Amino acid sequence: MAELDADLVHIVPSSILPPFWAKLVVGLVSLICFARSYDGDFVFDDSEAIVNNKDLQADTPLGDLWHHDFWGSRLSSNTSHKSYRPLTVLTFRINYYLSGGFHPMGFHVVNILLHGGISVLLVDVFSVLFGGLQYTSKGRRVHLVPRASLLAALLFAVHPVHTECVAGVVGRADLLCALFFLLSFLGYCKAFTESNKEGAHSSTFWVLLSIFLGAVAMLCKEQGITVLGLNAMFDVLVIGKFSMLEVIQKVLRKDKSLESTGMLRNGGLLFRMTLLTCGGASMLYVRWKIMGTGPPAFTEVDNPASFADSMLVRAINYNYYYSLNAWLLLCPWWLFGDWRVIALAALWLCLIGLIFQALCSEDSRKRRILTLGLGFLVIPFLPASNLFFRVGFVVAERVLYLPSAGYCMLLTFGFGALSRHTKKKKLITAIVLGILLINTLRCVIRSGEWRSEDQLFTSALSVCPLNAKVHYNIGKNLADKGNQTAAIRYYREAVRLNPKYVHAMNNLGNILKERNELQEAEELLSLAVQIQPDFAAAWMNLGIVQNSLKRFEAAEQSYWTAIKHRRKYPDCYYNLGRLESEALFLKAIKANPNAASYHGNLAVLYHRWGHLDLAKKHYEISLQLDPMAAGTQENYGLLRRKLEQMQKKDG
Repeated sequence: MAELDADLVHIVPSSILPPFWAKLVVGLVSLICFARSYDGDFVFDDSEAIVNNKDLQADTPLGDLWHHDFWGSRLSSNTSHKSYRPLTVLTFRINYYLSGGFHPMGFHVVNILLHGGISVLLVDVFSVLFGGLQYTSKGRRVHLVPRASLLAALLFAVHPVHTECVAGVVGRADLLCALFFLLSFLGYCKAFTESNKEGAHSSTFWVLLSIFLGAVAMLCKEQGITVLGLNAMFDVLVIGKFSMLEVIQKVLRKDKSLESTGMLRNGGLLFRMTLLTCGGASMLYVRWKIMGTGPPAFTEVDNPASFADSMLVRAINYNYYYSLNAWLLLCPWWLFGDWRVIALAALWLCLIGLIFQALCSEDSRKRRILTLGLGFLVIPFLPASNLFFRVGFVVAERVLYLPSAGYCMLLTFGFGALSRHTKKKKLITAIVLGILLINTLRCVIRSGEWRSEDQLFTSALSVCPLNAKVHYNIGKNLADKGNQTAAIRYYREAVRLNPKYVHAMNNLGNILKERNELQEAEELLSLAVQIQPDFAAAWMNLGIVQNSLKRFEAAEQSYWTAIKHRRKYPDCYYNLGRLESEALFLKAIKANPNAASYHGNLAVLYHRWGHLDLAKKHYEISLQLDPMAAGTQENYGLLRRKLEQMQKKDG
């Protein structure tokens, strides 16, 4: 392993090679990259996962976290995305408690510190991946490749693709998953500290602890389970010293010694593989049982390629997505022009070349490093690949957080190989330092763009001007700020770019309803429910519009259809209650007892019916929940005067 470090001697100075100083440098650099986001707002998905998530609040029992998804919905609900990350939500809840509410600074600071800690931890991980496991007589692991591990950790720390995970609070799921993923890997390595003889006396305790930490990583984000695959690969390649090249050569020579391959006769290895397999199968079984109703149901807007009828079309599009992800790692700027086929071909040429070298190189050290690097790149990415199940996005920077470690490992090895075969050492040094500096500046700039939704969506629009979802997000942001005219413009553009974008139709229909443009609102909402018949919110909004048009029977039918698709829908019961009777108001209150308007309107109903005691009771509850409700105060005053007059008459 000293050979790789010798190739990097002119790039990494010896003054920062001791482990403490190497980790200090990596930690400081990682904090500098993303420190600008510390006082940013809650942006993008933060609103749904944090601000609107009741699981963060003290009045929600802690036990509910184990039955709800990442967004606070019950996993058994047909609208749940099935993203089961209770430990991540628990950290949000702790943040909320310590901050005294939804103050984003504390949330952001934790994310920045987590990224710093993960970057520091990777110094040890890369040391093992590059240098293998060797120990002193006292049981301390020897750092054989300090330069390579430091450079790879620095490349990881400053990579701009991590901005979404660090600057967006919901990215904590990826950060926590990565933290326990790495701890699981290092724990697995601990199983081999007692002997260098292929782990003959390895500790079962450390293997079981590694599996447990993998389960913890999975409870932070689903891809955490993939650490078991990486552990198995490391065990086979590094501890078992398995060589695919030797196997191929023996097969071609029809060598009978193949039947007695040492790895297959290694009882310790087979035992560890059995533990990993059983642990992984148990985790998947429990996860599937918790998920309840099967995999999540995504819409065509979320992942268009996955809805293509042709398997060939789906495969081509998925491979193009992979090339986009690879480009984000290689160069964190988007592709210009329509070079999709070339990008796809380039991706597979590079992968095939690396796989060939990883399997067939005569250099055993090169084979091992390339295989482990590819494993770290590919294995954590598998849950986001669409190969096993449909995912709810096309390209997402956050899913590259862990795979980028494998990329940084391969890049470091590439710099070492390039340096070994060229005399222009200073040029290589300048390139490496330039990449580190440019990526650091890019991180600082991107962190600033994530400080507010205005900056984030404006940046996204400049990169993806033809993306319907970007226009939708800008429209939603403008609508939340009360700028309906501008919001309408962006919603219309989102629908133009994607004529099946039902959420944009629903939001646009709502604004038009408020502006009393009822005919167009009805057309949009009718089209939305025609495209997606189980879209409960659109059915309810359609009912509101139909009610305003005095088409009461149609409105009632729309309300009932909405409730059919979402049984616990207090807003819809409320609207239906306004159209119908007391029973539905009571059902709405049962579903959401803290809604002041529900009690106030039920009180009006009782007031009209002459049930004055019940009217008084619900007026008072409504005013306790919302003392500033002017209409309720006025109605309550009328009721009190009427009751006083009745008392005088009785007297």
